[in-house]
Amino acid sequence: MKNRVFSRIKGTGTYLPERVVSNDEVASLLGLPDEDVFRVTGIKARHWCHPEQTCSDLAAEAARRALSAADLSIEAVDAILVSTTSPDTIFPSTACYLQQKLKARPVAAFDLAASCTGFLYGLSMADSFIRSGQYRCCLVVAAEVKSRYLDGTRKSSAMLFGDGAGAAVMVRDEGIAAADSNKAPGILGIRLYSDGAYRNLITVPAGGSKLPGSAETVENHLHAIELKGSQVFRTGVKRLSVAFADILREFDLKVSDITQVIAHQANARMLRAIANRARLAPTQMFSMIEQVGNTSSASLPIALDAAQGQHKFAEGDLILLGAFGGGLTWGTALIRW
Repeated sequence: MKNRVFSRIKGTGTYLPERVVSNDEVASLLGLPDEDVFRVTGIKARHWCHPEQTCSDLAAEAARRALSAADLSIEAVDAILVSTTSPDTIFPSTACYLQQKLKARPVAAFDLAASCTGFLYGLSMADSFIRSGQYRCCLVVAAEVKSRYLDGTRKSSAMLFGDGAGAAVMVRDEGIAAADSNKAPGILGIRLYSDGAYRNLITVPAGGSKLPGSAETVENHLHAIELKGSQVFRTGVKRLSVAFADILREFDLKVSDITQVIAHQANARMLRAIANRARLAPTQMFSMIEQVGNTSSASLPIALDAAQGQHKFAEGDLILLGAFGGGLTWGTALIRW
């Protein structure tokens, strides 16, 4: 019987900047009482970078911790994928900055931009690289410095976003007989979606070829995140809860078969709404948003790393990942740990 090849996550890592920003500080910028920030978002604090820190600095720290957890050196890595929409520079890619900081050998290194769903897009690409035999080990990092793109007068975004990075080391796992493949650890399936009709729900209007940076764009705060909160809430909750149901149906699973659901930490109200629509038990939906805020594409690997550290799942358990973000993009991943 022919053996099948799987990819699996061997190690995860997180880095959060040292600077902790409380709701008092954010609320004072917005002219709100700090209790309103927590009531609306479920966030009590978030981490923001110091002025000298860059996206690749955060990525490098998370990557080193993931490699250490995997008990691998950077020499084992065949490809570096970085999810970010707050890169060091437009080009070269943040992945190339990261490659240099990790002192990696000459390997494939590139960025991908799928907003808050970016880590799942990177995970899917790494899974495909490994299953095809092109690479044996991929480093997938999501790193965001969203504090540089906030306008303190915009309540919908200024109270939400934090900075941080999360990383996963993915490796090839072979020698699994096809008959036993349903019990094998690793990525069982990743499903990705996008709908450009909703592209204006979350945007940074200026800085690209459509609207290059100028004194006028800076004066009008067009390099800051614009977010249509209520529409993002409704659309994100609906799309992700349906995607969860679809992937469970595809693999002939019930909600009760899943040990832990780890979703993009957008805000606490959205996590509760998704859990309710998906009919999850209270213990199934992981949340750590209180202390880190919304770290965009980094939130999923940061939450995955935290959930593992808190022993929310064990070897052989099924976990379900999900994310949604600007584009509109969304996706799910089913993993046997």
